[in-house]
Amino acid sequence: MAAMQQQLAIEAQKRGMTPQQFQQWQRQQIENDAKKAGMTFEQYVNKLKQQAYEQHMAQQQQMAQQQAAQQSGQPQAQGQGGQQVPITPGAPDPKALALAKWLRGQDLKTRTCILNGQRKDMFRVKRALRALQSPAYKTACSKNSLLPSVTDATSASETFKLLPLSLLALRVSKSDPHEGHNHGPSPKSQKRVKGLWTVKIEQQQDISDELHYVWLYEGPQWKTKLYAAGALVLIMAVVMFPLWPMKLRIGVWYLSMGMLGLIGLFFAMAIFRAILFAVTYFAVPPGLWLYPNLFEDVGFFDSFRPVWGWQEDKKKKGKKSKDGAAAGDSKKSSKASEKAKSAGTAGTTNKGTATAAVTSLKDRDLNARIEEVEDD
Repeated sequence: MAAMQQQLAIEAQKRGMTPQQFQQWQRQQIENDAKKAGMTFEQYVNKLKQQAYEQHMAQQQQMAQQQAAQQSGQPQAQGQGGQQVPITPGAPDPKALALAKWLRGQDLKTRTCILNGQRKDMFRVKRALRALQSPAYKTACSKNSLLPSVTDATSASETFKLLPLSLLALRVSKSDPHEGHNHGPSPKSQKRVKGLWTVKIEQQQDISDELHYVWLYEGPQWKTKLYAAGALVLIMAVVMFPLWPMKLRIGVWYLSMGMLGLIGLFFAMAIFRAILFAVTYFAVPPGLWLYPNLFEDVGFFDSFRPVWGWQEDKKKKGKKSKDGAAAGDSKKSSKASEKAKSAGTAGTTNKGTATAAVTSLKDRDLNARIEEVEDD
């Protein structure tokens, strides 16, 4: 009561009245409104009380939903006026579906990320907003009446909010899969794909240019449906094999026998080449291989070329390859050195003769000194 009286005095002071005059003025206003509505004063006051009570209960219910969404981790989208609106699963809005179909066909420069162990397409909000403000979207709106109209950046943001509200795209952020655990691998031993993020869904579905959203809407899955239908037809055809015509069954039998014969011939050849290598390994070292590239990582036809070959150690192969590379480098260097030598032989001969004469003089002087010491 004291707070209400204080608020009444403040309102009366703003209008330059006493509290009693303000109450009389307010009562007259209510009576005039009641006459306009065709009600008595008491009926109109009760109606105002009922409206205030309903507004209060709606606010309480909205706050309870927000608290429950925060506790359960349910994402919330930012509605009009900056209020957070909880996202409830259900049938998506037809406008949001039309918007998602159109945006999926645009070049948003998506990148692959990992969300809950699945690969998803991630994009930036600014690219989607640019696409919504482009002339291509205006032409699409003229052809499809379900697409919301966009006139400026604010309307583009409001239109983009349809995606998280219908659970077609949600805001995500980069996360560490071992966050909060002490058993994660060390950064050195952990192998991560460059540019591949592991993301998590954020609770607050805000809209900003630098934020990232992930597509939950996969679009029309006609390829998946086609593959599933083909697999179903193939399974039914195999199950209904006894009902096939006789010619088809005989053809399938001959084909299966031919495939089994090829497989058996392959295994027999593998066993024979192993036995041949074991015999020649002791008789004629280092051993002879039939089709040495049969199990190598080469093409189909290269597996049968050459027909035979001697066993070679991996070390020798590595040395041969290194020696071949070194020989190539040495040939190049030898050619360059020969050219340099041929160009400098004329100049070096004169220097060599001069140095030889000097050394011979030094040797003579030394020999003479030794002889003088021996004579003394």
